[in-house]
Order: sequence, then C-alpha cells, then structure tokens
Amino acid sequence: MSNSSPMTEANGTANPTDRVAEVSRNTAETKIRVRVNLDGTGQARLSTGIGFFDHMLDQIARHGLIDLDIEAEGDLHIDGHHTVEDVGITLGQAFHKAVGDKKGIRRYGHAYVPLDEALSRVVIDFSGRPGLVMDVPFKSGMIGAFDTQLTHEFFQGFVNHAFVTLHIDNIKGENAHHQAETVFKAFARALRFALERDPRALGTIPSTKGSL
Repeated sequence: MSNSSPMTEANGTANPTDRVAEVSRNTAETKIRVRVNLDGTGQARLSTGIGFFDHMLDQIARHGLIDLDIEAEGDLHIDGHHTVEDVGITLGQAFHKAVGDKKGIRRYGHAYVPLDEALSRVVIDFSGRPGLVMDVPFKSGMIGAFDTQLTHEFFQGFVNHAFVTLHIDNIKGENAHHQAETVFKAFARALRFALERDPRALGTIPSTKGSL
C-alpha cells in the first residue's frame, strides 16, 4: 500500500473542516490501521489480504463518499475471522472519533439497493447505543476466500465501537455475491445520509436529550 493518503486536497493538506480520524489496533492476531475522512470523495486504499472483503470495503467508500485507508495484517493462515472482525472494530472506532459530538448531522439514514435479483435495506441511527439486527440468508457459505458468516462479525464489531444502531435486511437474493454487495452498498448510502450535515440544524444535537 502506498504511504500517500487519499484524504488530502490537491495541495496535500487536509481540509480543516473535514471529519478525519486515524486508529490503530494491534493484537496477537491482527495489526490494523484505519484512517477515514467522513467528508471525502469516495477514494479508497485497501489491503486486508481478502480480495472480496476489499471489494466490499470499496463499496463503503465509493457509495458513502467516505475516504478509507485500511491496512490489515491478520492470521489468514487460520481463517479470515480475526481480520474481518478487527477491521470492523477499528473502523467503528475511527467513525466514532471522526464524527465527534454529532452536532448538525442528520443522525438517521436508510437505503434500499438492488443488484439484479437481489435487494437489501439498511437503516442506521447514530444513537450512541450499539445494536445490530441482521437478517441476511446467504445462499452460499463462501464468496471467493470470504466466509459469508463474517459479514455479521464485521458489522457487529462496527456497531459496538461506532455506537450506532444498525438494521440490515436482505429482502431478496439468490446469488451470494449480489446479496453481500447490496448490503454493503445500502450500508454506504445509509451512512452517507446519516452523516450529512443538516443545513437547518447546524450546531445542534439531533436529540431531545441534548446529547448522543
């Protein structure tokens, strides 16, 4: 992976208004580095060692207009579980750090995304309360070298550390690749809407409690 970051302007400096964060997680099983720009243009530099997982992370960047820089070294000689889960954890930590006090954001986001016969719906709330409800009946256990069970582990790690409530439903689908891709694309679009700054609510917390 190149040392250059996608989260820069043409002059090589970050926009001071961008919501940017970098987090590293090092364990006996994985070494993860994640950098995010929530106000990016959808650029991505991804290296997890699992090709299909990189493809799905790219969907988050492209369709969420979020710049992602992710490097992961994990115990892939065992399987992809620790790598995928720990990327989810670290990405969640980076989102939580980058979003800050949540003033002015829309907070809620939802999206339906189709791909041929597949259709998925994702709804997200930057509530401050971790919660995942996921119903994705994958038609295959593997997509390339990616174990489809790890989709749940990725999102569980993300919600636990981004402190969001997330509902994911694959409504239709016969091809596991299509099912996964619609899930990740819908997740990206829901993120994009929830994280947008609402021009009618700038500087305010989107909660009657006054905090999230």
